[in-house]
Amino acid sequence: MDGNQHARRGGAARQAGRRWDAVVVGAGPNGLAAAGRLAGAGWSVLVLEAAEQPGGGLRTAELLEPGFRHDICATVQALVPLSPALSSLDVDLVHPGAPLAHPLDGGDAVLLDRSVEETARGLGDDAAAYRRLVGPLVRDAGPLFADLLGPVIRRPRHPLLLARMGVPGLLSSSLLGTLAFRGRRARALLAGAAAHSMLSLHEPVTAAYGLIMLVSAHAGGWPFARGGSSAVAAALVSGLRARGGEVRCGERVASLAQLPASRAALLDLVPKGVLEVAGGRLPPGYRCRLSRYRYGPGVFKLDWTLDGPIPWRAEACRLAGTVHLGGTAEEIAAAEHDVARDRHPERPFVLLTQPTLFDASRAPAGRHVAWAYCHVPNGSDRDMTAAIERQIERFAPGFHDLIRARYIWLPSRLERYEPNCVGGDVNGGRQDLAQLVFRPTPRLTPYTTPDPSLFICSAATPPGGGVHGMCGWQAAGAVLRRAPRLRM
Repeated sequence: MDGNQHARRGGAARQAGRRWDAVVVGAGPNGLAAAGRLAGAGWSVLVLEAAEQPGGGLRTAELLEPGFRHDICATVQALVPLSPALSSLDVDLVHPGAPLAHPLDGGDAVLLDRSVEETARGLGDDAAAYRRLVGPLVRDAGPLFADLLGPVIRRPRHPLLLARMGVPGLLSSSLLGTLAFRGRRARALLAGAAAHSMLSLHEPVTAAYGLIMLVSAHAGGWPFARGGSSAVAAALVSGLRARGGEVRCGERVASLAQLPASRAALLDLVPKGVLEVAGGRLPPGYRCRLSRYRYGPGVFKLDWTLDGPIPWRAEACRLAGTVHLGGTAEEIAAAEHDVARDRHPERPFVLLTQPTLFDASRAPAGRHVAWAYCHVPNGSDRDMTAAIERQIERFAPGFHDLIRARYIWLPSRLERYEPNCVGGDVNGGRQDLAQLVFRPTPRLTPYTTPDPSLFICSAATPPGGGVHGMCGWQAAGAVLRRAPRLRM
């Protein structure tokens, strides 16, 4: 669709003449969660989305061949079962045999089972240490994630539980792995989980990311949405419409002046988009702080159609929905440190999903889809296809022979598809300690702006990236608390 078509469609909302309680710009999981909470409180809500379908990072398409369904961004719904905003959605979640496998050289693999005990048994001498570190957090996962997915600056409901995770979590992943474990298996498992942070594993708080990912795998199972992750977006839209809300796709908002009259406007946009759409409504000091917002590494992603399942050397990898490819903890740390220093690792850490092992609806009978990505410097234009596929061949010899076709996502292509992924950053901004606490800028209520009727509800607000909807959920709460002061 060209720019003139976008502008014409965007003008439709302005010309309609209806007044709304709230208008949400962006139909990603956070924008839809915000809209759903407001509609549930009795507000009239309109959501405007530039793309032709809602979902943001929850979109599914036949990229390569008819009948092969690929998730553009998120496949593994790690936080959906644990999120107060999304756990009640009417979505058919498919649980793989195990959430995660981490192969090692020599045909061995660490398998993360839903059971902490079963996982610990596979860690040899580190079994007891793993139980002590992870077990209590898994037992209290419900209250733990209710606190973790809320605003950072507030009084937690379960301070002792947060402290139990937060004390080791403040460490770097590399340091915690060295202190907590003796063997390579447990250290590799923690390092792969911590690498989801997209930070150097020598940085503080990367241990917290590792623990969060491990606990979420045990407690929630890292399921897929049957048929593709667009089913999660469809459930959010359905729930919103059942409460009287409206979603309009194909309507690009270039300026707040396009929006119909409303009491509040919520932007499911990262700071770059906020400045483009709302810069004129914001004071210079706040605009300056938004302009200094830091984005993290990008991802280089590959989607494949395959003639058969991936031929893993380790049988455990055939049981898992997600596979971490990077070898030892030291190898993973070296690769992620390279990326943090704007270098491209020769042996990148690769995250791979194989949904058709557990959801046959995504491909024709006997065929499969898979995707994988590695981290690269933000905005990188280097083709990492060979490096990623070498890592897969390392643990699954013969993989190349199964490839029917591949779709390549450079960071620039991903950003064109989903503008919130600036430079390919799928987390909506770097999530180091400073920018996790003060996200997107230092404010007591980070979802608010100096304009009392303008709010931010994207992954650039706490608790940050991931499919959990809580940025939008918390932003809607801020709107409702301010409701008595909001006027049409």
